[in-house]
Amino acid sequence: MLLRHIRYFLAVAEHRNFTRASEALHVSQPTLSQQIRQLEEALGAELFDRSGRQLRLTDAGDAYRVYARRALRDLEAGKRALHDVASLQRGQLRLAMTPTFAAWLAGPLLARFHQRHPGIALIVREMSQEAMEAGLADDAFDIGIGFAPSGTLEVEAQPLLDERLALVAGEGHPLAGRREALSLAELEAMPLVLLSADFITRRHVDDYCLRHGIRPRAAIEVNGMGAAVEVIRHGGLAGILPAAVAASQPGLSVLALEPALPGRQAALLTKRDGYRSAAARAFTELARSFADATA
Repeated sequence: MLLRHIRYFLAVAEHRNFTRASEALHVSQPTLSQQIRQLEEALGAELFDRSGRQLRLTDAGDAYRVYARRALRDLEAGKRALHDVASLQRGQLRLAMTPTFAAWLAGPLLARFHQRHPGIALIVREMSQEAMEAGLADDAFDIGIGFAPSGTLEVEAQPLLDERLALVAGEGHPLAGRREALSLAELEAMPLVLLSADFITRRHVDDYCLRHGIRPRAAIEVNGMGAAVEVIRHGGLAGILPAAVAASQPGLSVLALEPALPGRQAALLTKRDGYRSAAARAFTELARSFADATA
């Protein structure tokens, strides 16, 4: 059974005449009659009583017309819904991001997207890089914001922006406002607030220290970006955070360090060869323009 069978049936039911219905549909009368016969065979019931001088619906045809009209209305509504989704008037976008970017990028970027496309429902989850990659591969998310994946073939990355790590202190720290760069020896002797090993940021810090032959002194280790910021801001300790997080938070200052802490490249992550909705494409474009503006 095809959509045209339903359209042809409703036209004949309305006109009660094959000739007038065929003219309205712009098809030949034999073609229309054949299509109605096919529909009746598929349903296993006669829909029209052809015995009298005037064509009329059978009881089965009268009952079927109610559902045929409803089906046609639903299909038309479905076509309009497709248009709405394609034009970003409605839809859903599932995003995942690492805590690094949830701490400073999520707010302005998501607010801007919502202002442009208020009909798109945003579902945002904060998680580790590993969990994000697994979710993207399982099609649980449309887009992730993190770092280039480490070897997985199911996730692809589009470069977004360059991010640097920074040694950060609160306003009450003895070294706050110091312009002279700290040495590695000073860094090694300094009690620090560090993120836990769950964070890629911590792995970059450990790699930096190992490369330069020092061991970081973790006075406080936390497993949340927000907690790290608050402890550094109020606790009189320095810490190593993404520079963008420090710049977005009041009461924090960046301390110069020589050699400088490493940078890393943030990326938009998607499932390789996965479906890209209109909302996902619009978010990708917005994220790129936002990154260019903040570079």
